[in-house]
Amino acid sequence: MSSRRSRSRQSGVSVNNNITDDQITDLVSKLQRLIPEIRNRRSDKVSASNVLQETCNYIRNLHREVDDLSDRLSELLATTDHNNSAQAAIIRSLLM
Repeated sequence: MSSRRSRSRQSGVSVNNNITDDQITDLVSKLQRLIPEIRNRRSDKVSASNVLQETCNYIRNLHREVDDLSDRLSELLATTDHNNSAQAAIIRSLLM
């Protein structure tokens, strides 16, 4: 018996990990509508594995964008701190 099953039985919580094919199809379809690279394609036929791969790529790209924007903001705040502390205070208050 796996430790996950034994833990769920010990806690008295029934774990239902069964997901239907229809639910998977629905979730993949929702992802397909959310991911710009897939949504903008002319073809409606995209495999579930391609949707998942594009989703992973999209999330990685978003992480990179967040990191880049964070770096740019840090640089901006550093230069603003030296030039005008009032502007830096305004920017910081907007971020909080």
